[in-house]
Amino acid sequence: MKIVSRNEELLRDALSCLPQPSSRTSLASCNKLIRFEDISAAAFKIQCGVQKTPCMYSRLSKQYGMDIYLKKEFLQYTGSVKERGVLYLLMSLPQEQQRKGVIVASDSNFSMAVAYHASELRIPVFVIMPTSTAPARVRMCREYGAMVISYGTTAKDSQVHARRLAQENGYLYLEEEDSAVYLSGLGTVGLEMYEQVPKLDAVIFPAGGHCGLLAGSAAALKHLNPRISIIGVESESFPVLQQSLKAGHPTEDQACNNHHFYGDVSGVCFGSNSLQLTGKLVDKVVAVREEDILISMLRLLEYERATVDAEGAIGLAALVAGKLPELKGKRVAVVICSGNLELHLLQRCIAHALTLDNRVCRFSLVISDCPGDMSKLLEFLAREEARVLDIKQERTFVTSELFTVEVICTVETRDKIHTAQLRNALLERYPRTAWTER
Repeated sequence: MKIVSRNEELLRDALSCLPQPSSRTSLASCNKLIRFEDISAAAFKIQCGVQKTPCMYSRLSKQYGMDIYLKKEFLQYTGSVKERGVLYLLMSLPQEQQRKGVIVASDSNFSMAVAYHASELRIPVFVIMPTSTAPARVRMCREYGAMVISYGTTAKDSQVHARRLAQENGYLYLEEEDSAVYLSGLGTVGLEMYEQVPKLDAVIFPAGGHCGLLAGSAAALKHLNPRISIIGVESESFPVLQQSLKAGHPTEDQACNNHHFYGDVSGVCFGSNSLQLTGKLVDKVVAVREEDILISMLRLLEYERATVDAEGAIGLAALVAGKLPELKGKRVAVVICSGNLELHLLQRCIAHALTLDNRVCRFSLVISDCPGDMSKLLEFLAREEARVLDIKQERTFVTSELFTVEVICTVETRDKIHTAQLRNALLERYPRTAWTER
């Protein structure tokens, strides 16, 4: 399989046709040319079923010295860009298969999108989820209209069970892969961005193992304007795409653990087609730290009122980390592709991000246990404009004088400069202050 487009020199032999094992319960991966016309056809066919999400100028632009436009794919009904590929995939199934139904086995964004769009198309849909799946995800999937079955303690257990049910009942077992149809659906993101933001210099996508969005959109954008720089971003903890590109074939990072925080970013590289497309069409792949992703999530929440997960924030994280200095002064679009983070995890992420951003800090000091000394400390913090989040007193295990109390205080500051000013002022007034380093 290869890309066919106007820019024939760049796209020639981007994909090779790989033989696929035949199975009546598995969707064949490729064996079809992916052309720009296929992506255009996908855009026309799914236009009534998915949102044409905004690509808006961001207030973060001044902070990072470039014109940043955010493609807000987390505004899709199920909170994920995966809806585009899934809807086109389901609409392309033969009517007989649509009548029999489909089955998936995971708690991923892909499964959520299948659950919703299959129900909307009146296709029977079954979702097998591990028993460890968050109750909120199970409930949401059921509300979308899927028959949800909890089975097994691991994702592999659920997949085996789903395949068996597919064989026994004639369902089509679906898993995220780089079929021509799926990539064409995802590639519609590139078409929309090109229409929405004139004179783009670069577009940043999440990468990682599931790089279908990166590959499909790159095919559309490079056809329309080969001078647009396409950049993929993955986690330093799971550099699956960079390892696969270097090896020339899909590889699996041994550190890959599919932690819910990372989602698809930490998945294994799922297809040679997407990998070869990426190698031919993507200009650069960079890796970012977990700390950069967390701060990116915080920036999006504060500046854009956007609650996103790691996969949604990882593109902006490359700018937060200063990994792309060549984009200064340029017009850059960033795809915010997903916003499905469990609430308890979101709370932990934001709290940790505030600490990493030097806006929540902790210190301890010893003061005399006399009336008025605690109020003097609080008055001092108020003058320094530090917001007290938590304060504790320890008397029993204080190792200094008898009539003293150790005060452990957590405060919120405006920024890194304010934190440094507070620290200096505390040390000047209370020389025995111990600052808790993160």
